[in-house]
Amino acid sequence: MDVHAGLGDATPDDVAEAHRHDLEIQDQFGVRFLSYWFSDPQGKAFCLVEAPDVDSMRACHKAAHGLMPHEVIEVGAPTLEQFMGYTDKDENDRVIIDGSPDSALRAIMFTDIEGSTAVSTSRGDQAAMELVRQHDQIVMSALTDNGGRVIKHTGDGIFASFTSALRALESSMAIQRATFATQSAGPELAVKIGLTVGEPVEESEDLFGASVNLAARICAHAEGGQTLASGTVRDLAIGKGIDFRSMGEIGLRGFPDPVPLFEVAWSQPVG
Repeated sequence: MDVHAGLGDATPDDVAEAHRHDLEIQDQFGVRFLSYWFSDPQGKAFCLVEAPDVDSMRACHKAAHGLMPHEVIEVGAPTLEQFMGYTDKDENDRVIIDGSPDSALRAIMFTDIEGSTAVSTSRGDQAAMELVRQHDQIVMSALTDNGGRVIKHTGDGIFASFTSALRALESSMAIQRATFATQSAGPELAVKIGLTVGEPVEESEDLFGASVNLAARICAHAEGGQTLASGTVRDLAIGKGIDFRSMGEIGLRGFPDPVPLFEVAWSQPVG
């Protein structure tokens, strides 16, 4: 995947035209341009390419339109199904989500069970495993209902991604409501959730980058039954009817500056 940053006032039509030029001559260089994304406000484009080597891809770009990538991220066996979980594209080969071009941004979610180690120590491993089973069932159901994609299990939690911040927020609220409903019997399940938005990098069907690290740190800062989100998530949810409570700027390990965090309000089930 190559990254073209700083495209300035380039429009979606400009990027689509450049992609068409790539397609016209790709066979000459033994490469295949699979799809692309364009973040219009940021002036940044991403191309997903199959190529024998980086030089062949660069040479095709140079001959087609002269727009050279600022960064190239090599991934093993890249496919849209493995990475994004969908294959819908428009007439210009842009990836489509819910009828609109995808921006390449991802909402990142981390979940974690509060106190599972203490449960294992005080009530035994079987009780702790029951918490994990309940957690996994609840989280997987919420992800399925809201278009979430499991990246991997993280011991007592799950790392997932979404194509929109709203879907991630709706999934987090569904998780907290369903978790609350389990607390009438057995060991009490309390789930911590951290959310942020960014442009992670894929490698070997995993996601990496600052946004992933930030979501994990936000999750670690949360308490059981609490969902914390970054300011970016809150900004993207403006006008969507979701309530946030400012937690102030919080220092998180590995990040030089304090990060504004917001608690996501969720309604407890009635009855």
